[in-house]
Amino acid sequence: MKDVAVIGIGKTAFGAFPTQTLRSLALEAIGNALTDANVSPHAVEAFYLGNFAGPSFTGQNHLAPYIGQAAGFGPIPCTRFEDACASSGSAFYHAWQAVRAGLHDVVVVAGVEKMTSQNTGRVTEILAGAGDMDGEGLAGGTFPALFGMIAQRHMHQFGTTREQLAAVSVKNHANGAKNPLAHMRKNITVEQALAGKMIADPLTVYDCSLISDGAAAVVLVPVDQVGRFNERWARILSVAQTSDQVALDRKADITAFPSVRQAGLRAYQAAGIGPENIDFAELHDCFTIAEIVASEDLGFVAKGEGGPFAASGATALGGTLPINASGGLKSKGHPVGATGVGQICDLVQQIRGDAGERQVQRNRIGLAQNLGGSGGTCVVSILGAPDVR
Repeated sequence: MKDVAVIGIGKTAFGAFPTQTLRSLALEAIGNALTDANVSPHAVEAFYLGNFAGPSFTGQNHLAPYIGQAAGFGPIPCTRFEDACASSGSAFYHAWQAVRAGLHDVVVVAGVEKMTSQNTGRVTEILAGAGDMDGEGLAGGTFPALFGMIAQRHMHQFGTTREQLAAVSVKNHANGAKNPLAHMRKNITVEQALAGKMIADPLTVYDCSLISDGAAAVVLVPVDQVGRFNERWARILSVAQTSDQVALDRKADITAFPSVRQAGLRAYQAAGIGPENIDFAELHDCFTIAEIVASEDLGFVAKGEGGPFAASGATALGGTLPINASGGLKSKGHPVGATGVGQICDLVQQIRGDAGERQVQRNRIGLAQNLGGSGGTCVVSILGAPDVR
C-alpha cells in the first residue's frame, strides 16, 4: 500500500449565490485545487464527486460526468458518492483507497451542493430524506427535531446546559468571522445565542447550521510522486468510514453515535496514534450538540464532559484543542455535499500554516469528522505534516 498526499486544495466561498449553478460552483473549486496542485486536468486519472441531493435541489442527475467533462478531465472514470452530509467524506475515503492501492496516481475529489435554489421548507424536507422516512419521516421528524431530542437527552443525562451549547456557537462564530470564505462572518454573544428564535427546543437558530451553496476540491497523489507537482502538501495518515442505524429510535443511546466512535477508533489505530496526539480538529457541528457529542465519541473528553469542555475555552483558537477553527458548519456554512472535502481543505490549510488569523499554534496533526444524518454514516480522516509518519 502506498502513502498518499493531498497536494492541492480549492474551495469556493460558502453562502447564497443565486447566479451560480451547481456545476459552476464545482468547477470553481476544482480549478482552484488543480492550480494549487500544479496539475493539468489532462493528468487526472479519476474523479470522485460527493453530492447529497443535487437531483432534488437542482433537477440535475448524472452529476459526476456532467461536472468532470466540463472540468476537462476526458474519458476517465467519474463517480458520484451519496452518504447524506458525509457524501464527500465518503468520496475522499474511496479516493484515498484507490490511490493507496495503486489503481490511480492522480485523483480529484470534490464535493458540491446548491441548496438555496429551494425554499427553507423544501430544503428541510429534502434533508429529512437522510433519515428513516418510513418512521421518523412519517412522524414529521426533521433533523432539527432529532438533534433537539439528542440535546434534551444529553442535558437530562449529563447536566449539559443551554449556556454550554451557546458556547459552541459563540466560539464558531468568532472563528468564522475571521474566515474570508465563511457564509456568516458575524460575532455573537452567549446572550444573543440564548435569545435566538427557538427552532427545536432547546436549539435556537444559533444552534443550527446554515443552508448554503458551495464546493470544495482536493488533489491526491502517492507521496513518492509529490515532487512532480507541489512541495506544499499534507500526508494522509488514515481515513475510516463506518455505518450505523439510520433511524434515531433504533439506537441504544441517542447521546452517542457508535459510527463516530468506531470511525475514530479505526482511524487512530491505522495512524498509530490516539486522541491525545491530535493538535486540532474540524468536527461536524450541524447542530451545537453534535460538536459536543463528537468531542466525547472521539475520546477528546469522557462521556458527559463535552459541554463543560466547550464552555471552558479549551476548544477555542488558543485552547488546548482548537475545534472548528474554520468556523465550523455553524458559521462557515454547510453545503452538505461539500462539507467533508471542505474539512480536508481546512486541515491542509492549517498544516501548511496558511490559515491567517485562524492559524492554530500546534498544527502538525489534524482530524476531520464528517457525519451523515443522525450518525448513519461517519468518516474520520487524520492528516499530518509531511514529516509525520
